[in-house]
Amino acid sequence: MVPGAHLFSLLFTTVVLHGVHAYTWSYQGTPTQCNNLTVAISGSDGTPPFRILISPFGPSPLANNVEARNILDIPFPDNQTEVQFQLTYPAGSQFVAVVSDATSFASGGTGVATMVAASNDTSCYSSIALKFFFNIEPPNQLVQCQPMRIWWDPSAVQGTPNFLGVIPGGQSFAVPEGTLTTVPSQGLGFTWIPSLRAGTTLALMGGDARGNGTAGRIQNVVSLGTSDVESCLSDSSPSSTPGTPAGGSYPTSTSGTGTGNTSKISSNARLIAAAIAGGLAVFIIGALILFFLRRRSRQHRYKARHVNIIDVDEDDVHDSTGAVRQNELPRFYKPSPLPLADLTSDSGSAYSSWTPPSTPYTAASSSGTFSIRGTNGGKGVPRPVREVHYVQHDDAGPSVLPPREDAQEPQTIELPPAYTALQRAKGADESDRLLSAAGPSNGRRALGDNWQPDRKVAR
Repeated sequence: MVPGAHLFSLLFTTVVLHGVHAYTWSYQGTPTQCNNLTVAISGSDGTPPFRILISPFGPSPLANNVEARNILDIPFPDNQTEVQFQLTYPAGSQFVAVVSDATSFASGGTGVATMVAASNDTSCYSSIALKFFFNIEPPNQLVQCQPMRIWWDPSAVQGTPNFLGVIPGGQSFAVPEGTLTTVPSQGLGFTWIPSLRAGTTLALMGGDARGNGTAGRIQNVVSLGTSDVESCLSDSSPSSTPGTPAGGSYPTSTSGTGTGNTSKISSNARLIAAAIAGGLAVFIIGALILFFLRRRSRQHRYKARHVNIIDVDEDDVHDSTGAVRQNELPRFYKPSPLPLADLTSDSGSAYSSWTPPSTPYTAASSSGTFSIRGTNGGKGVPRPVREVHYVQHDDAGPSVLPPREDAQEPQTIELPPAYTALQRAKGADESDRLLSAAGPSNGRRALGDNWQPDRKVAR
């Protein structure tokens, strides 16, 4: 026995199953590969003789999936309540046990799948040889409330074949046989409508006069059809019921109460699923609301503001203390005003256009005022602008216009002469002659103090 077998022994010693007659049965020890296994019945409600059916469950643990597990149909000796037999199953495989009495099949209930412990003895099992074979049509399908056909080769059968439905941890039953018919390319058989709920694991096994299970088993999970899926179901329909894992106490009943418990469990499962779905929906809605609120707050915080570069106090706001906080731009982005010369100053202003001599130039707006204002209007009193006369001097002397009576005293700005009316002075020809004869330096001496260089006037 490999390490851990003692743990399995302690677990499986307490396995107990209850039947419809309230008698119980249990394993007296750990189910171990090639070792003897004892099953004992307690209670006085069972009707002897008793039988125990051991059916393989799940795939084979051997290499290449070689099946070495026969279906064991073992009667209790005489009217005794205890039986011992060799468990010819390899370690790591699973089996399901069904106990019956003289009244009906599976009257003692069906156990859940049980694991076989390992041992040093491997001489008890070999590949199996079935007595006959049976088939189902459609192949490898069990559909809730949909008719199916079970058929076999009558020449290989002894006596009348029988078929059993084993549901691990549930309500096992004998399959009712209908009218036998022969179908070409198939064989002899009958039609059966599985009144089983979808999701039920079923091991369908066949036997004949040589014992139950001599034709092997076909294991499938009942699936849900596309139409007429509940017409055959009732409260007494066989189904799987939750069972305690191997090693615990898992009472099983073959009465109709098992299905009722399944219905209650299904209802509870639906309620739990609905509650979870509702909670998830509320969570999603709350998350979306929170997301949109935060997004709206963020947009309000960073929304673009209109900035008036002329009046920086247009968007002034009041803080919590009531003080005015200006909505000013950073100093790097503040507008710099273009400095304008005072039109009334005496510093001497110039204009780019050329004005003929003696032509006065008056700088005045049509309205008599000149101002720069913001978009919402000026906030100060405009300063009146005086008339300014520009007088161009020439060699004839200043020319002054008489002041107007309805205006302020005009301001006169004198400009240097433009030298546009210069005439060649007398004796200029003589000076040119002397300068030409004496050269540049001697010519200056010849002219003496009367020498003045010619000036070129830019026009």
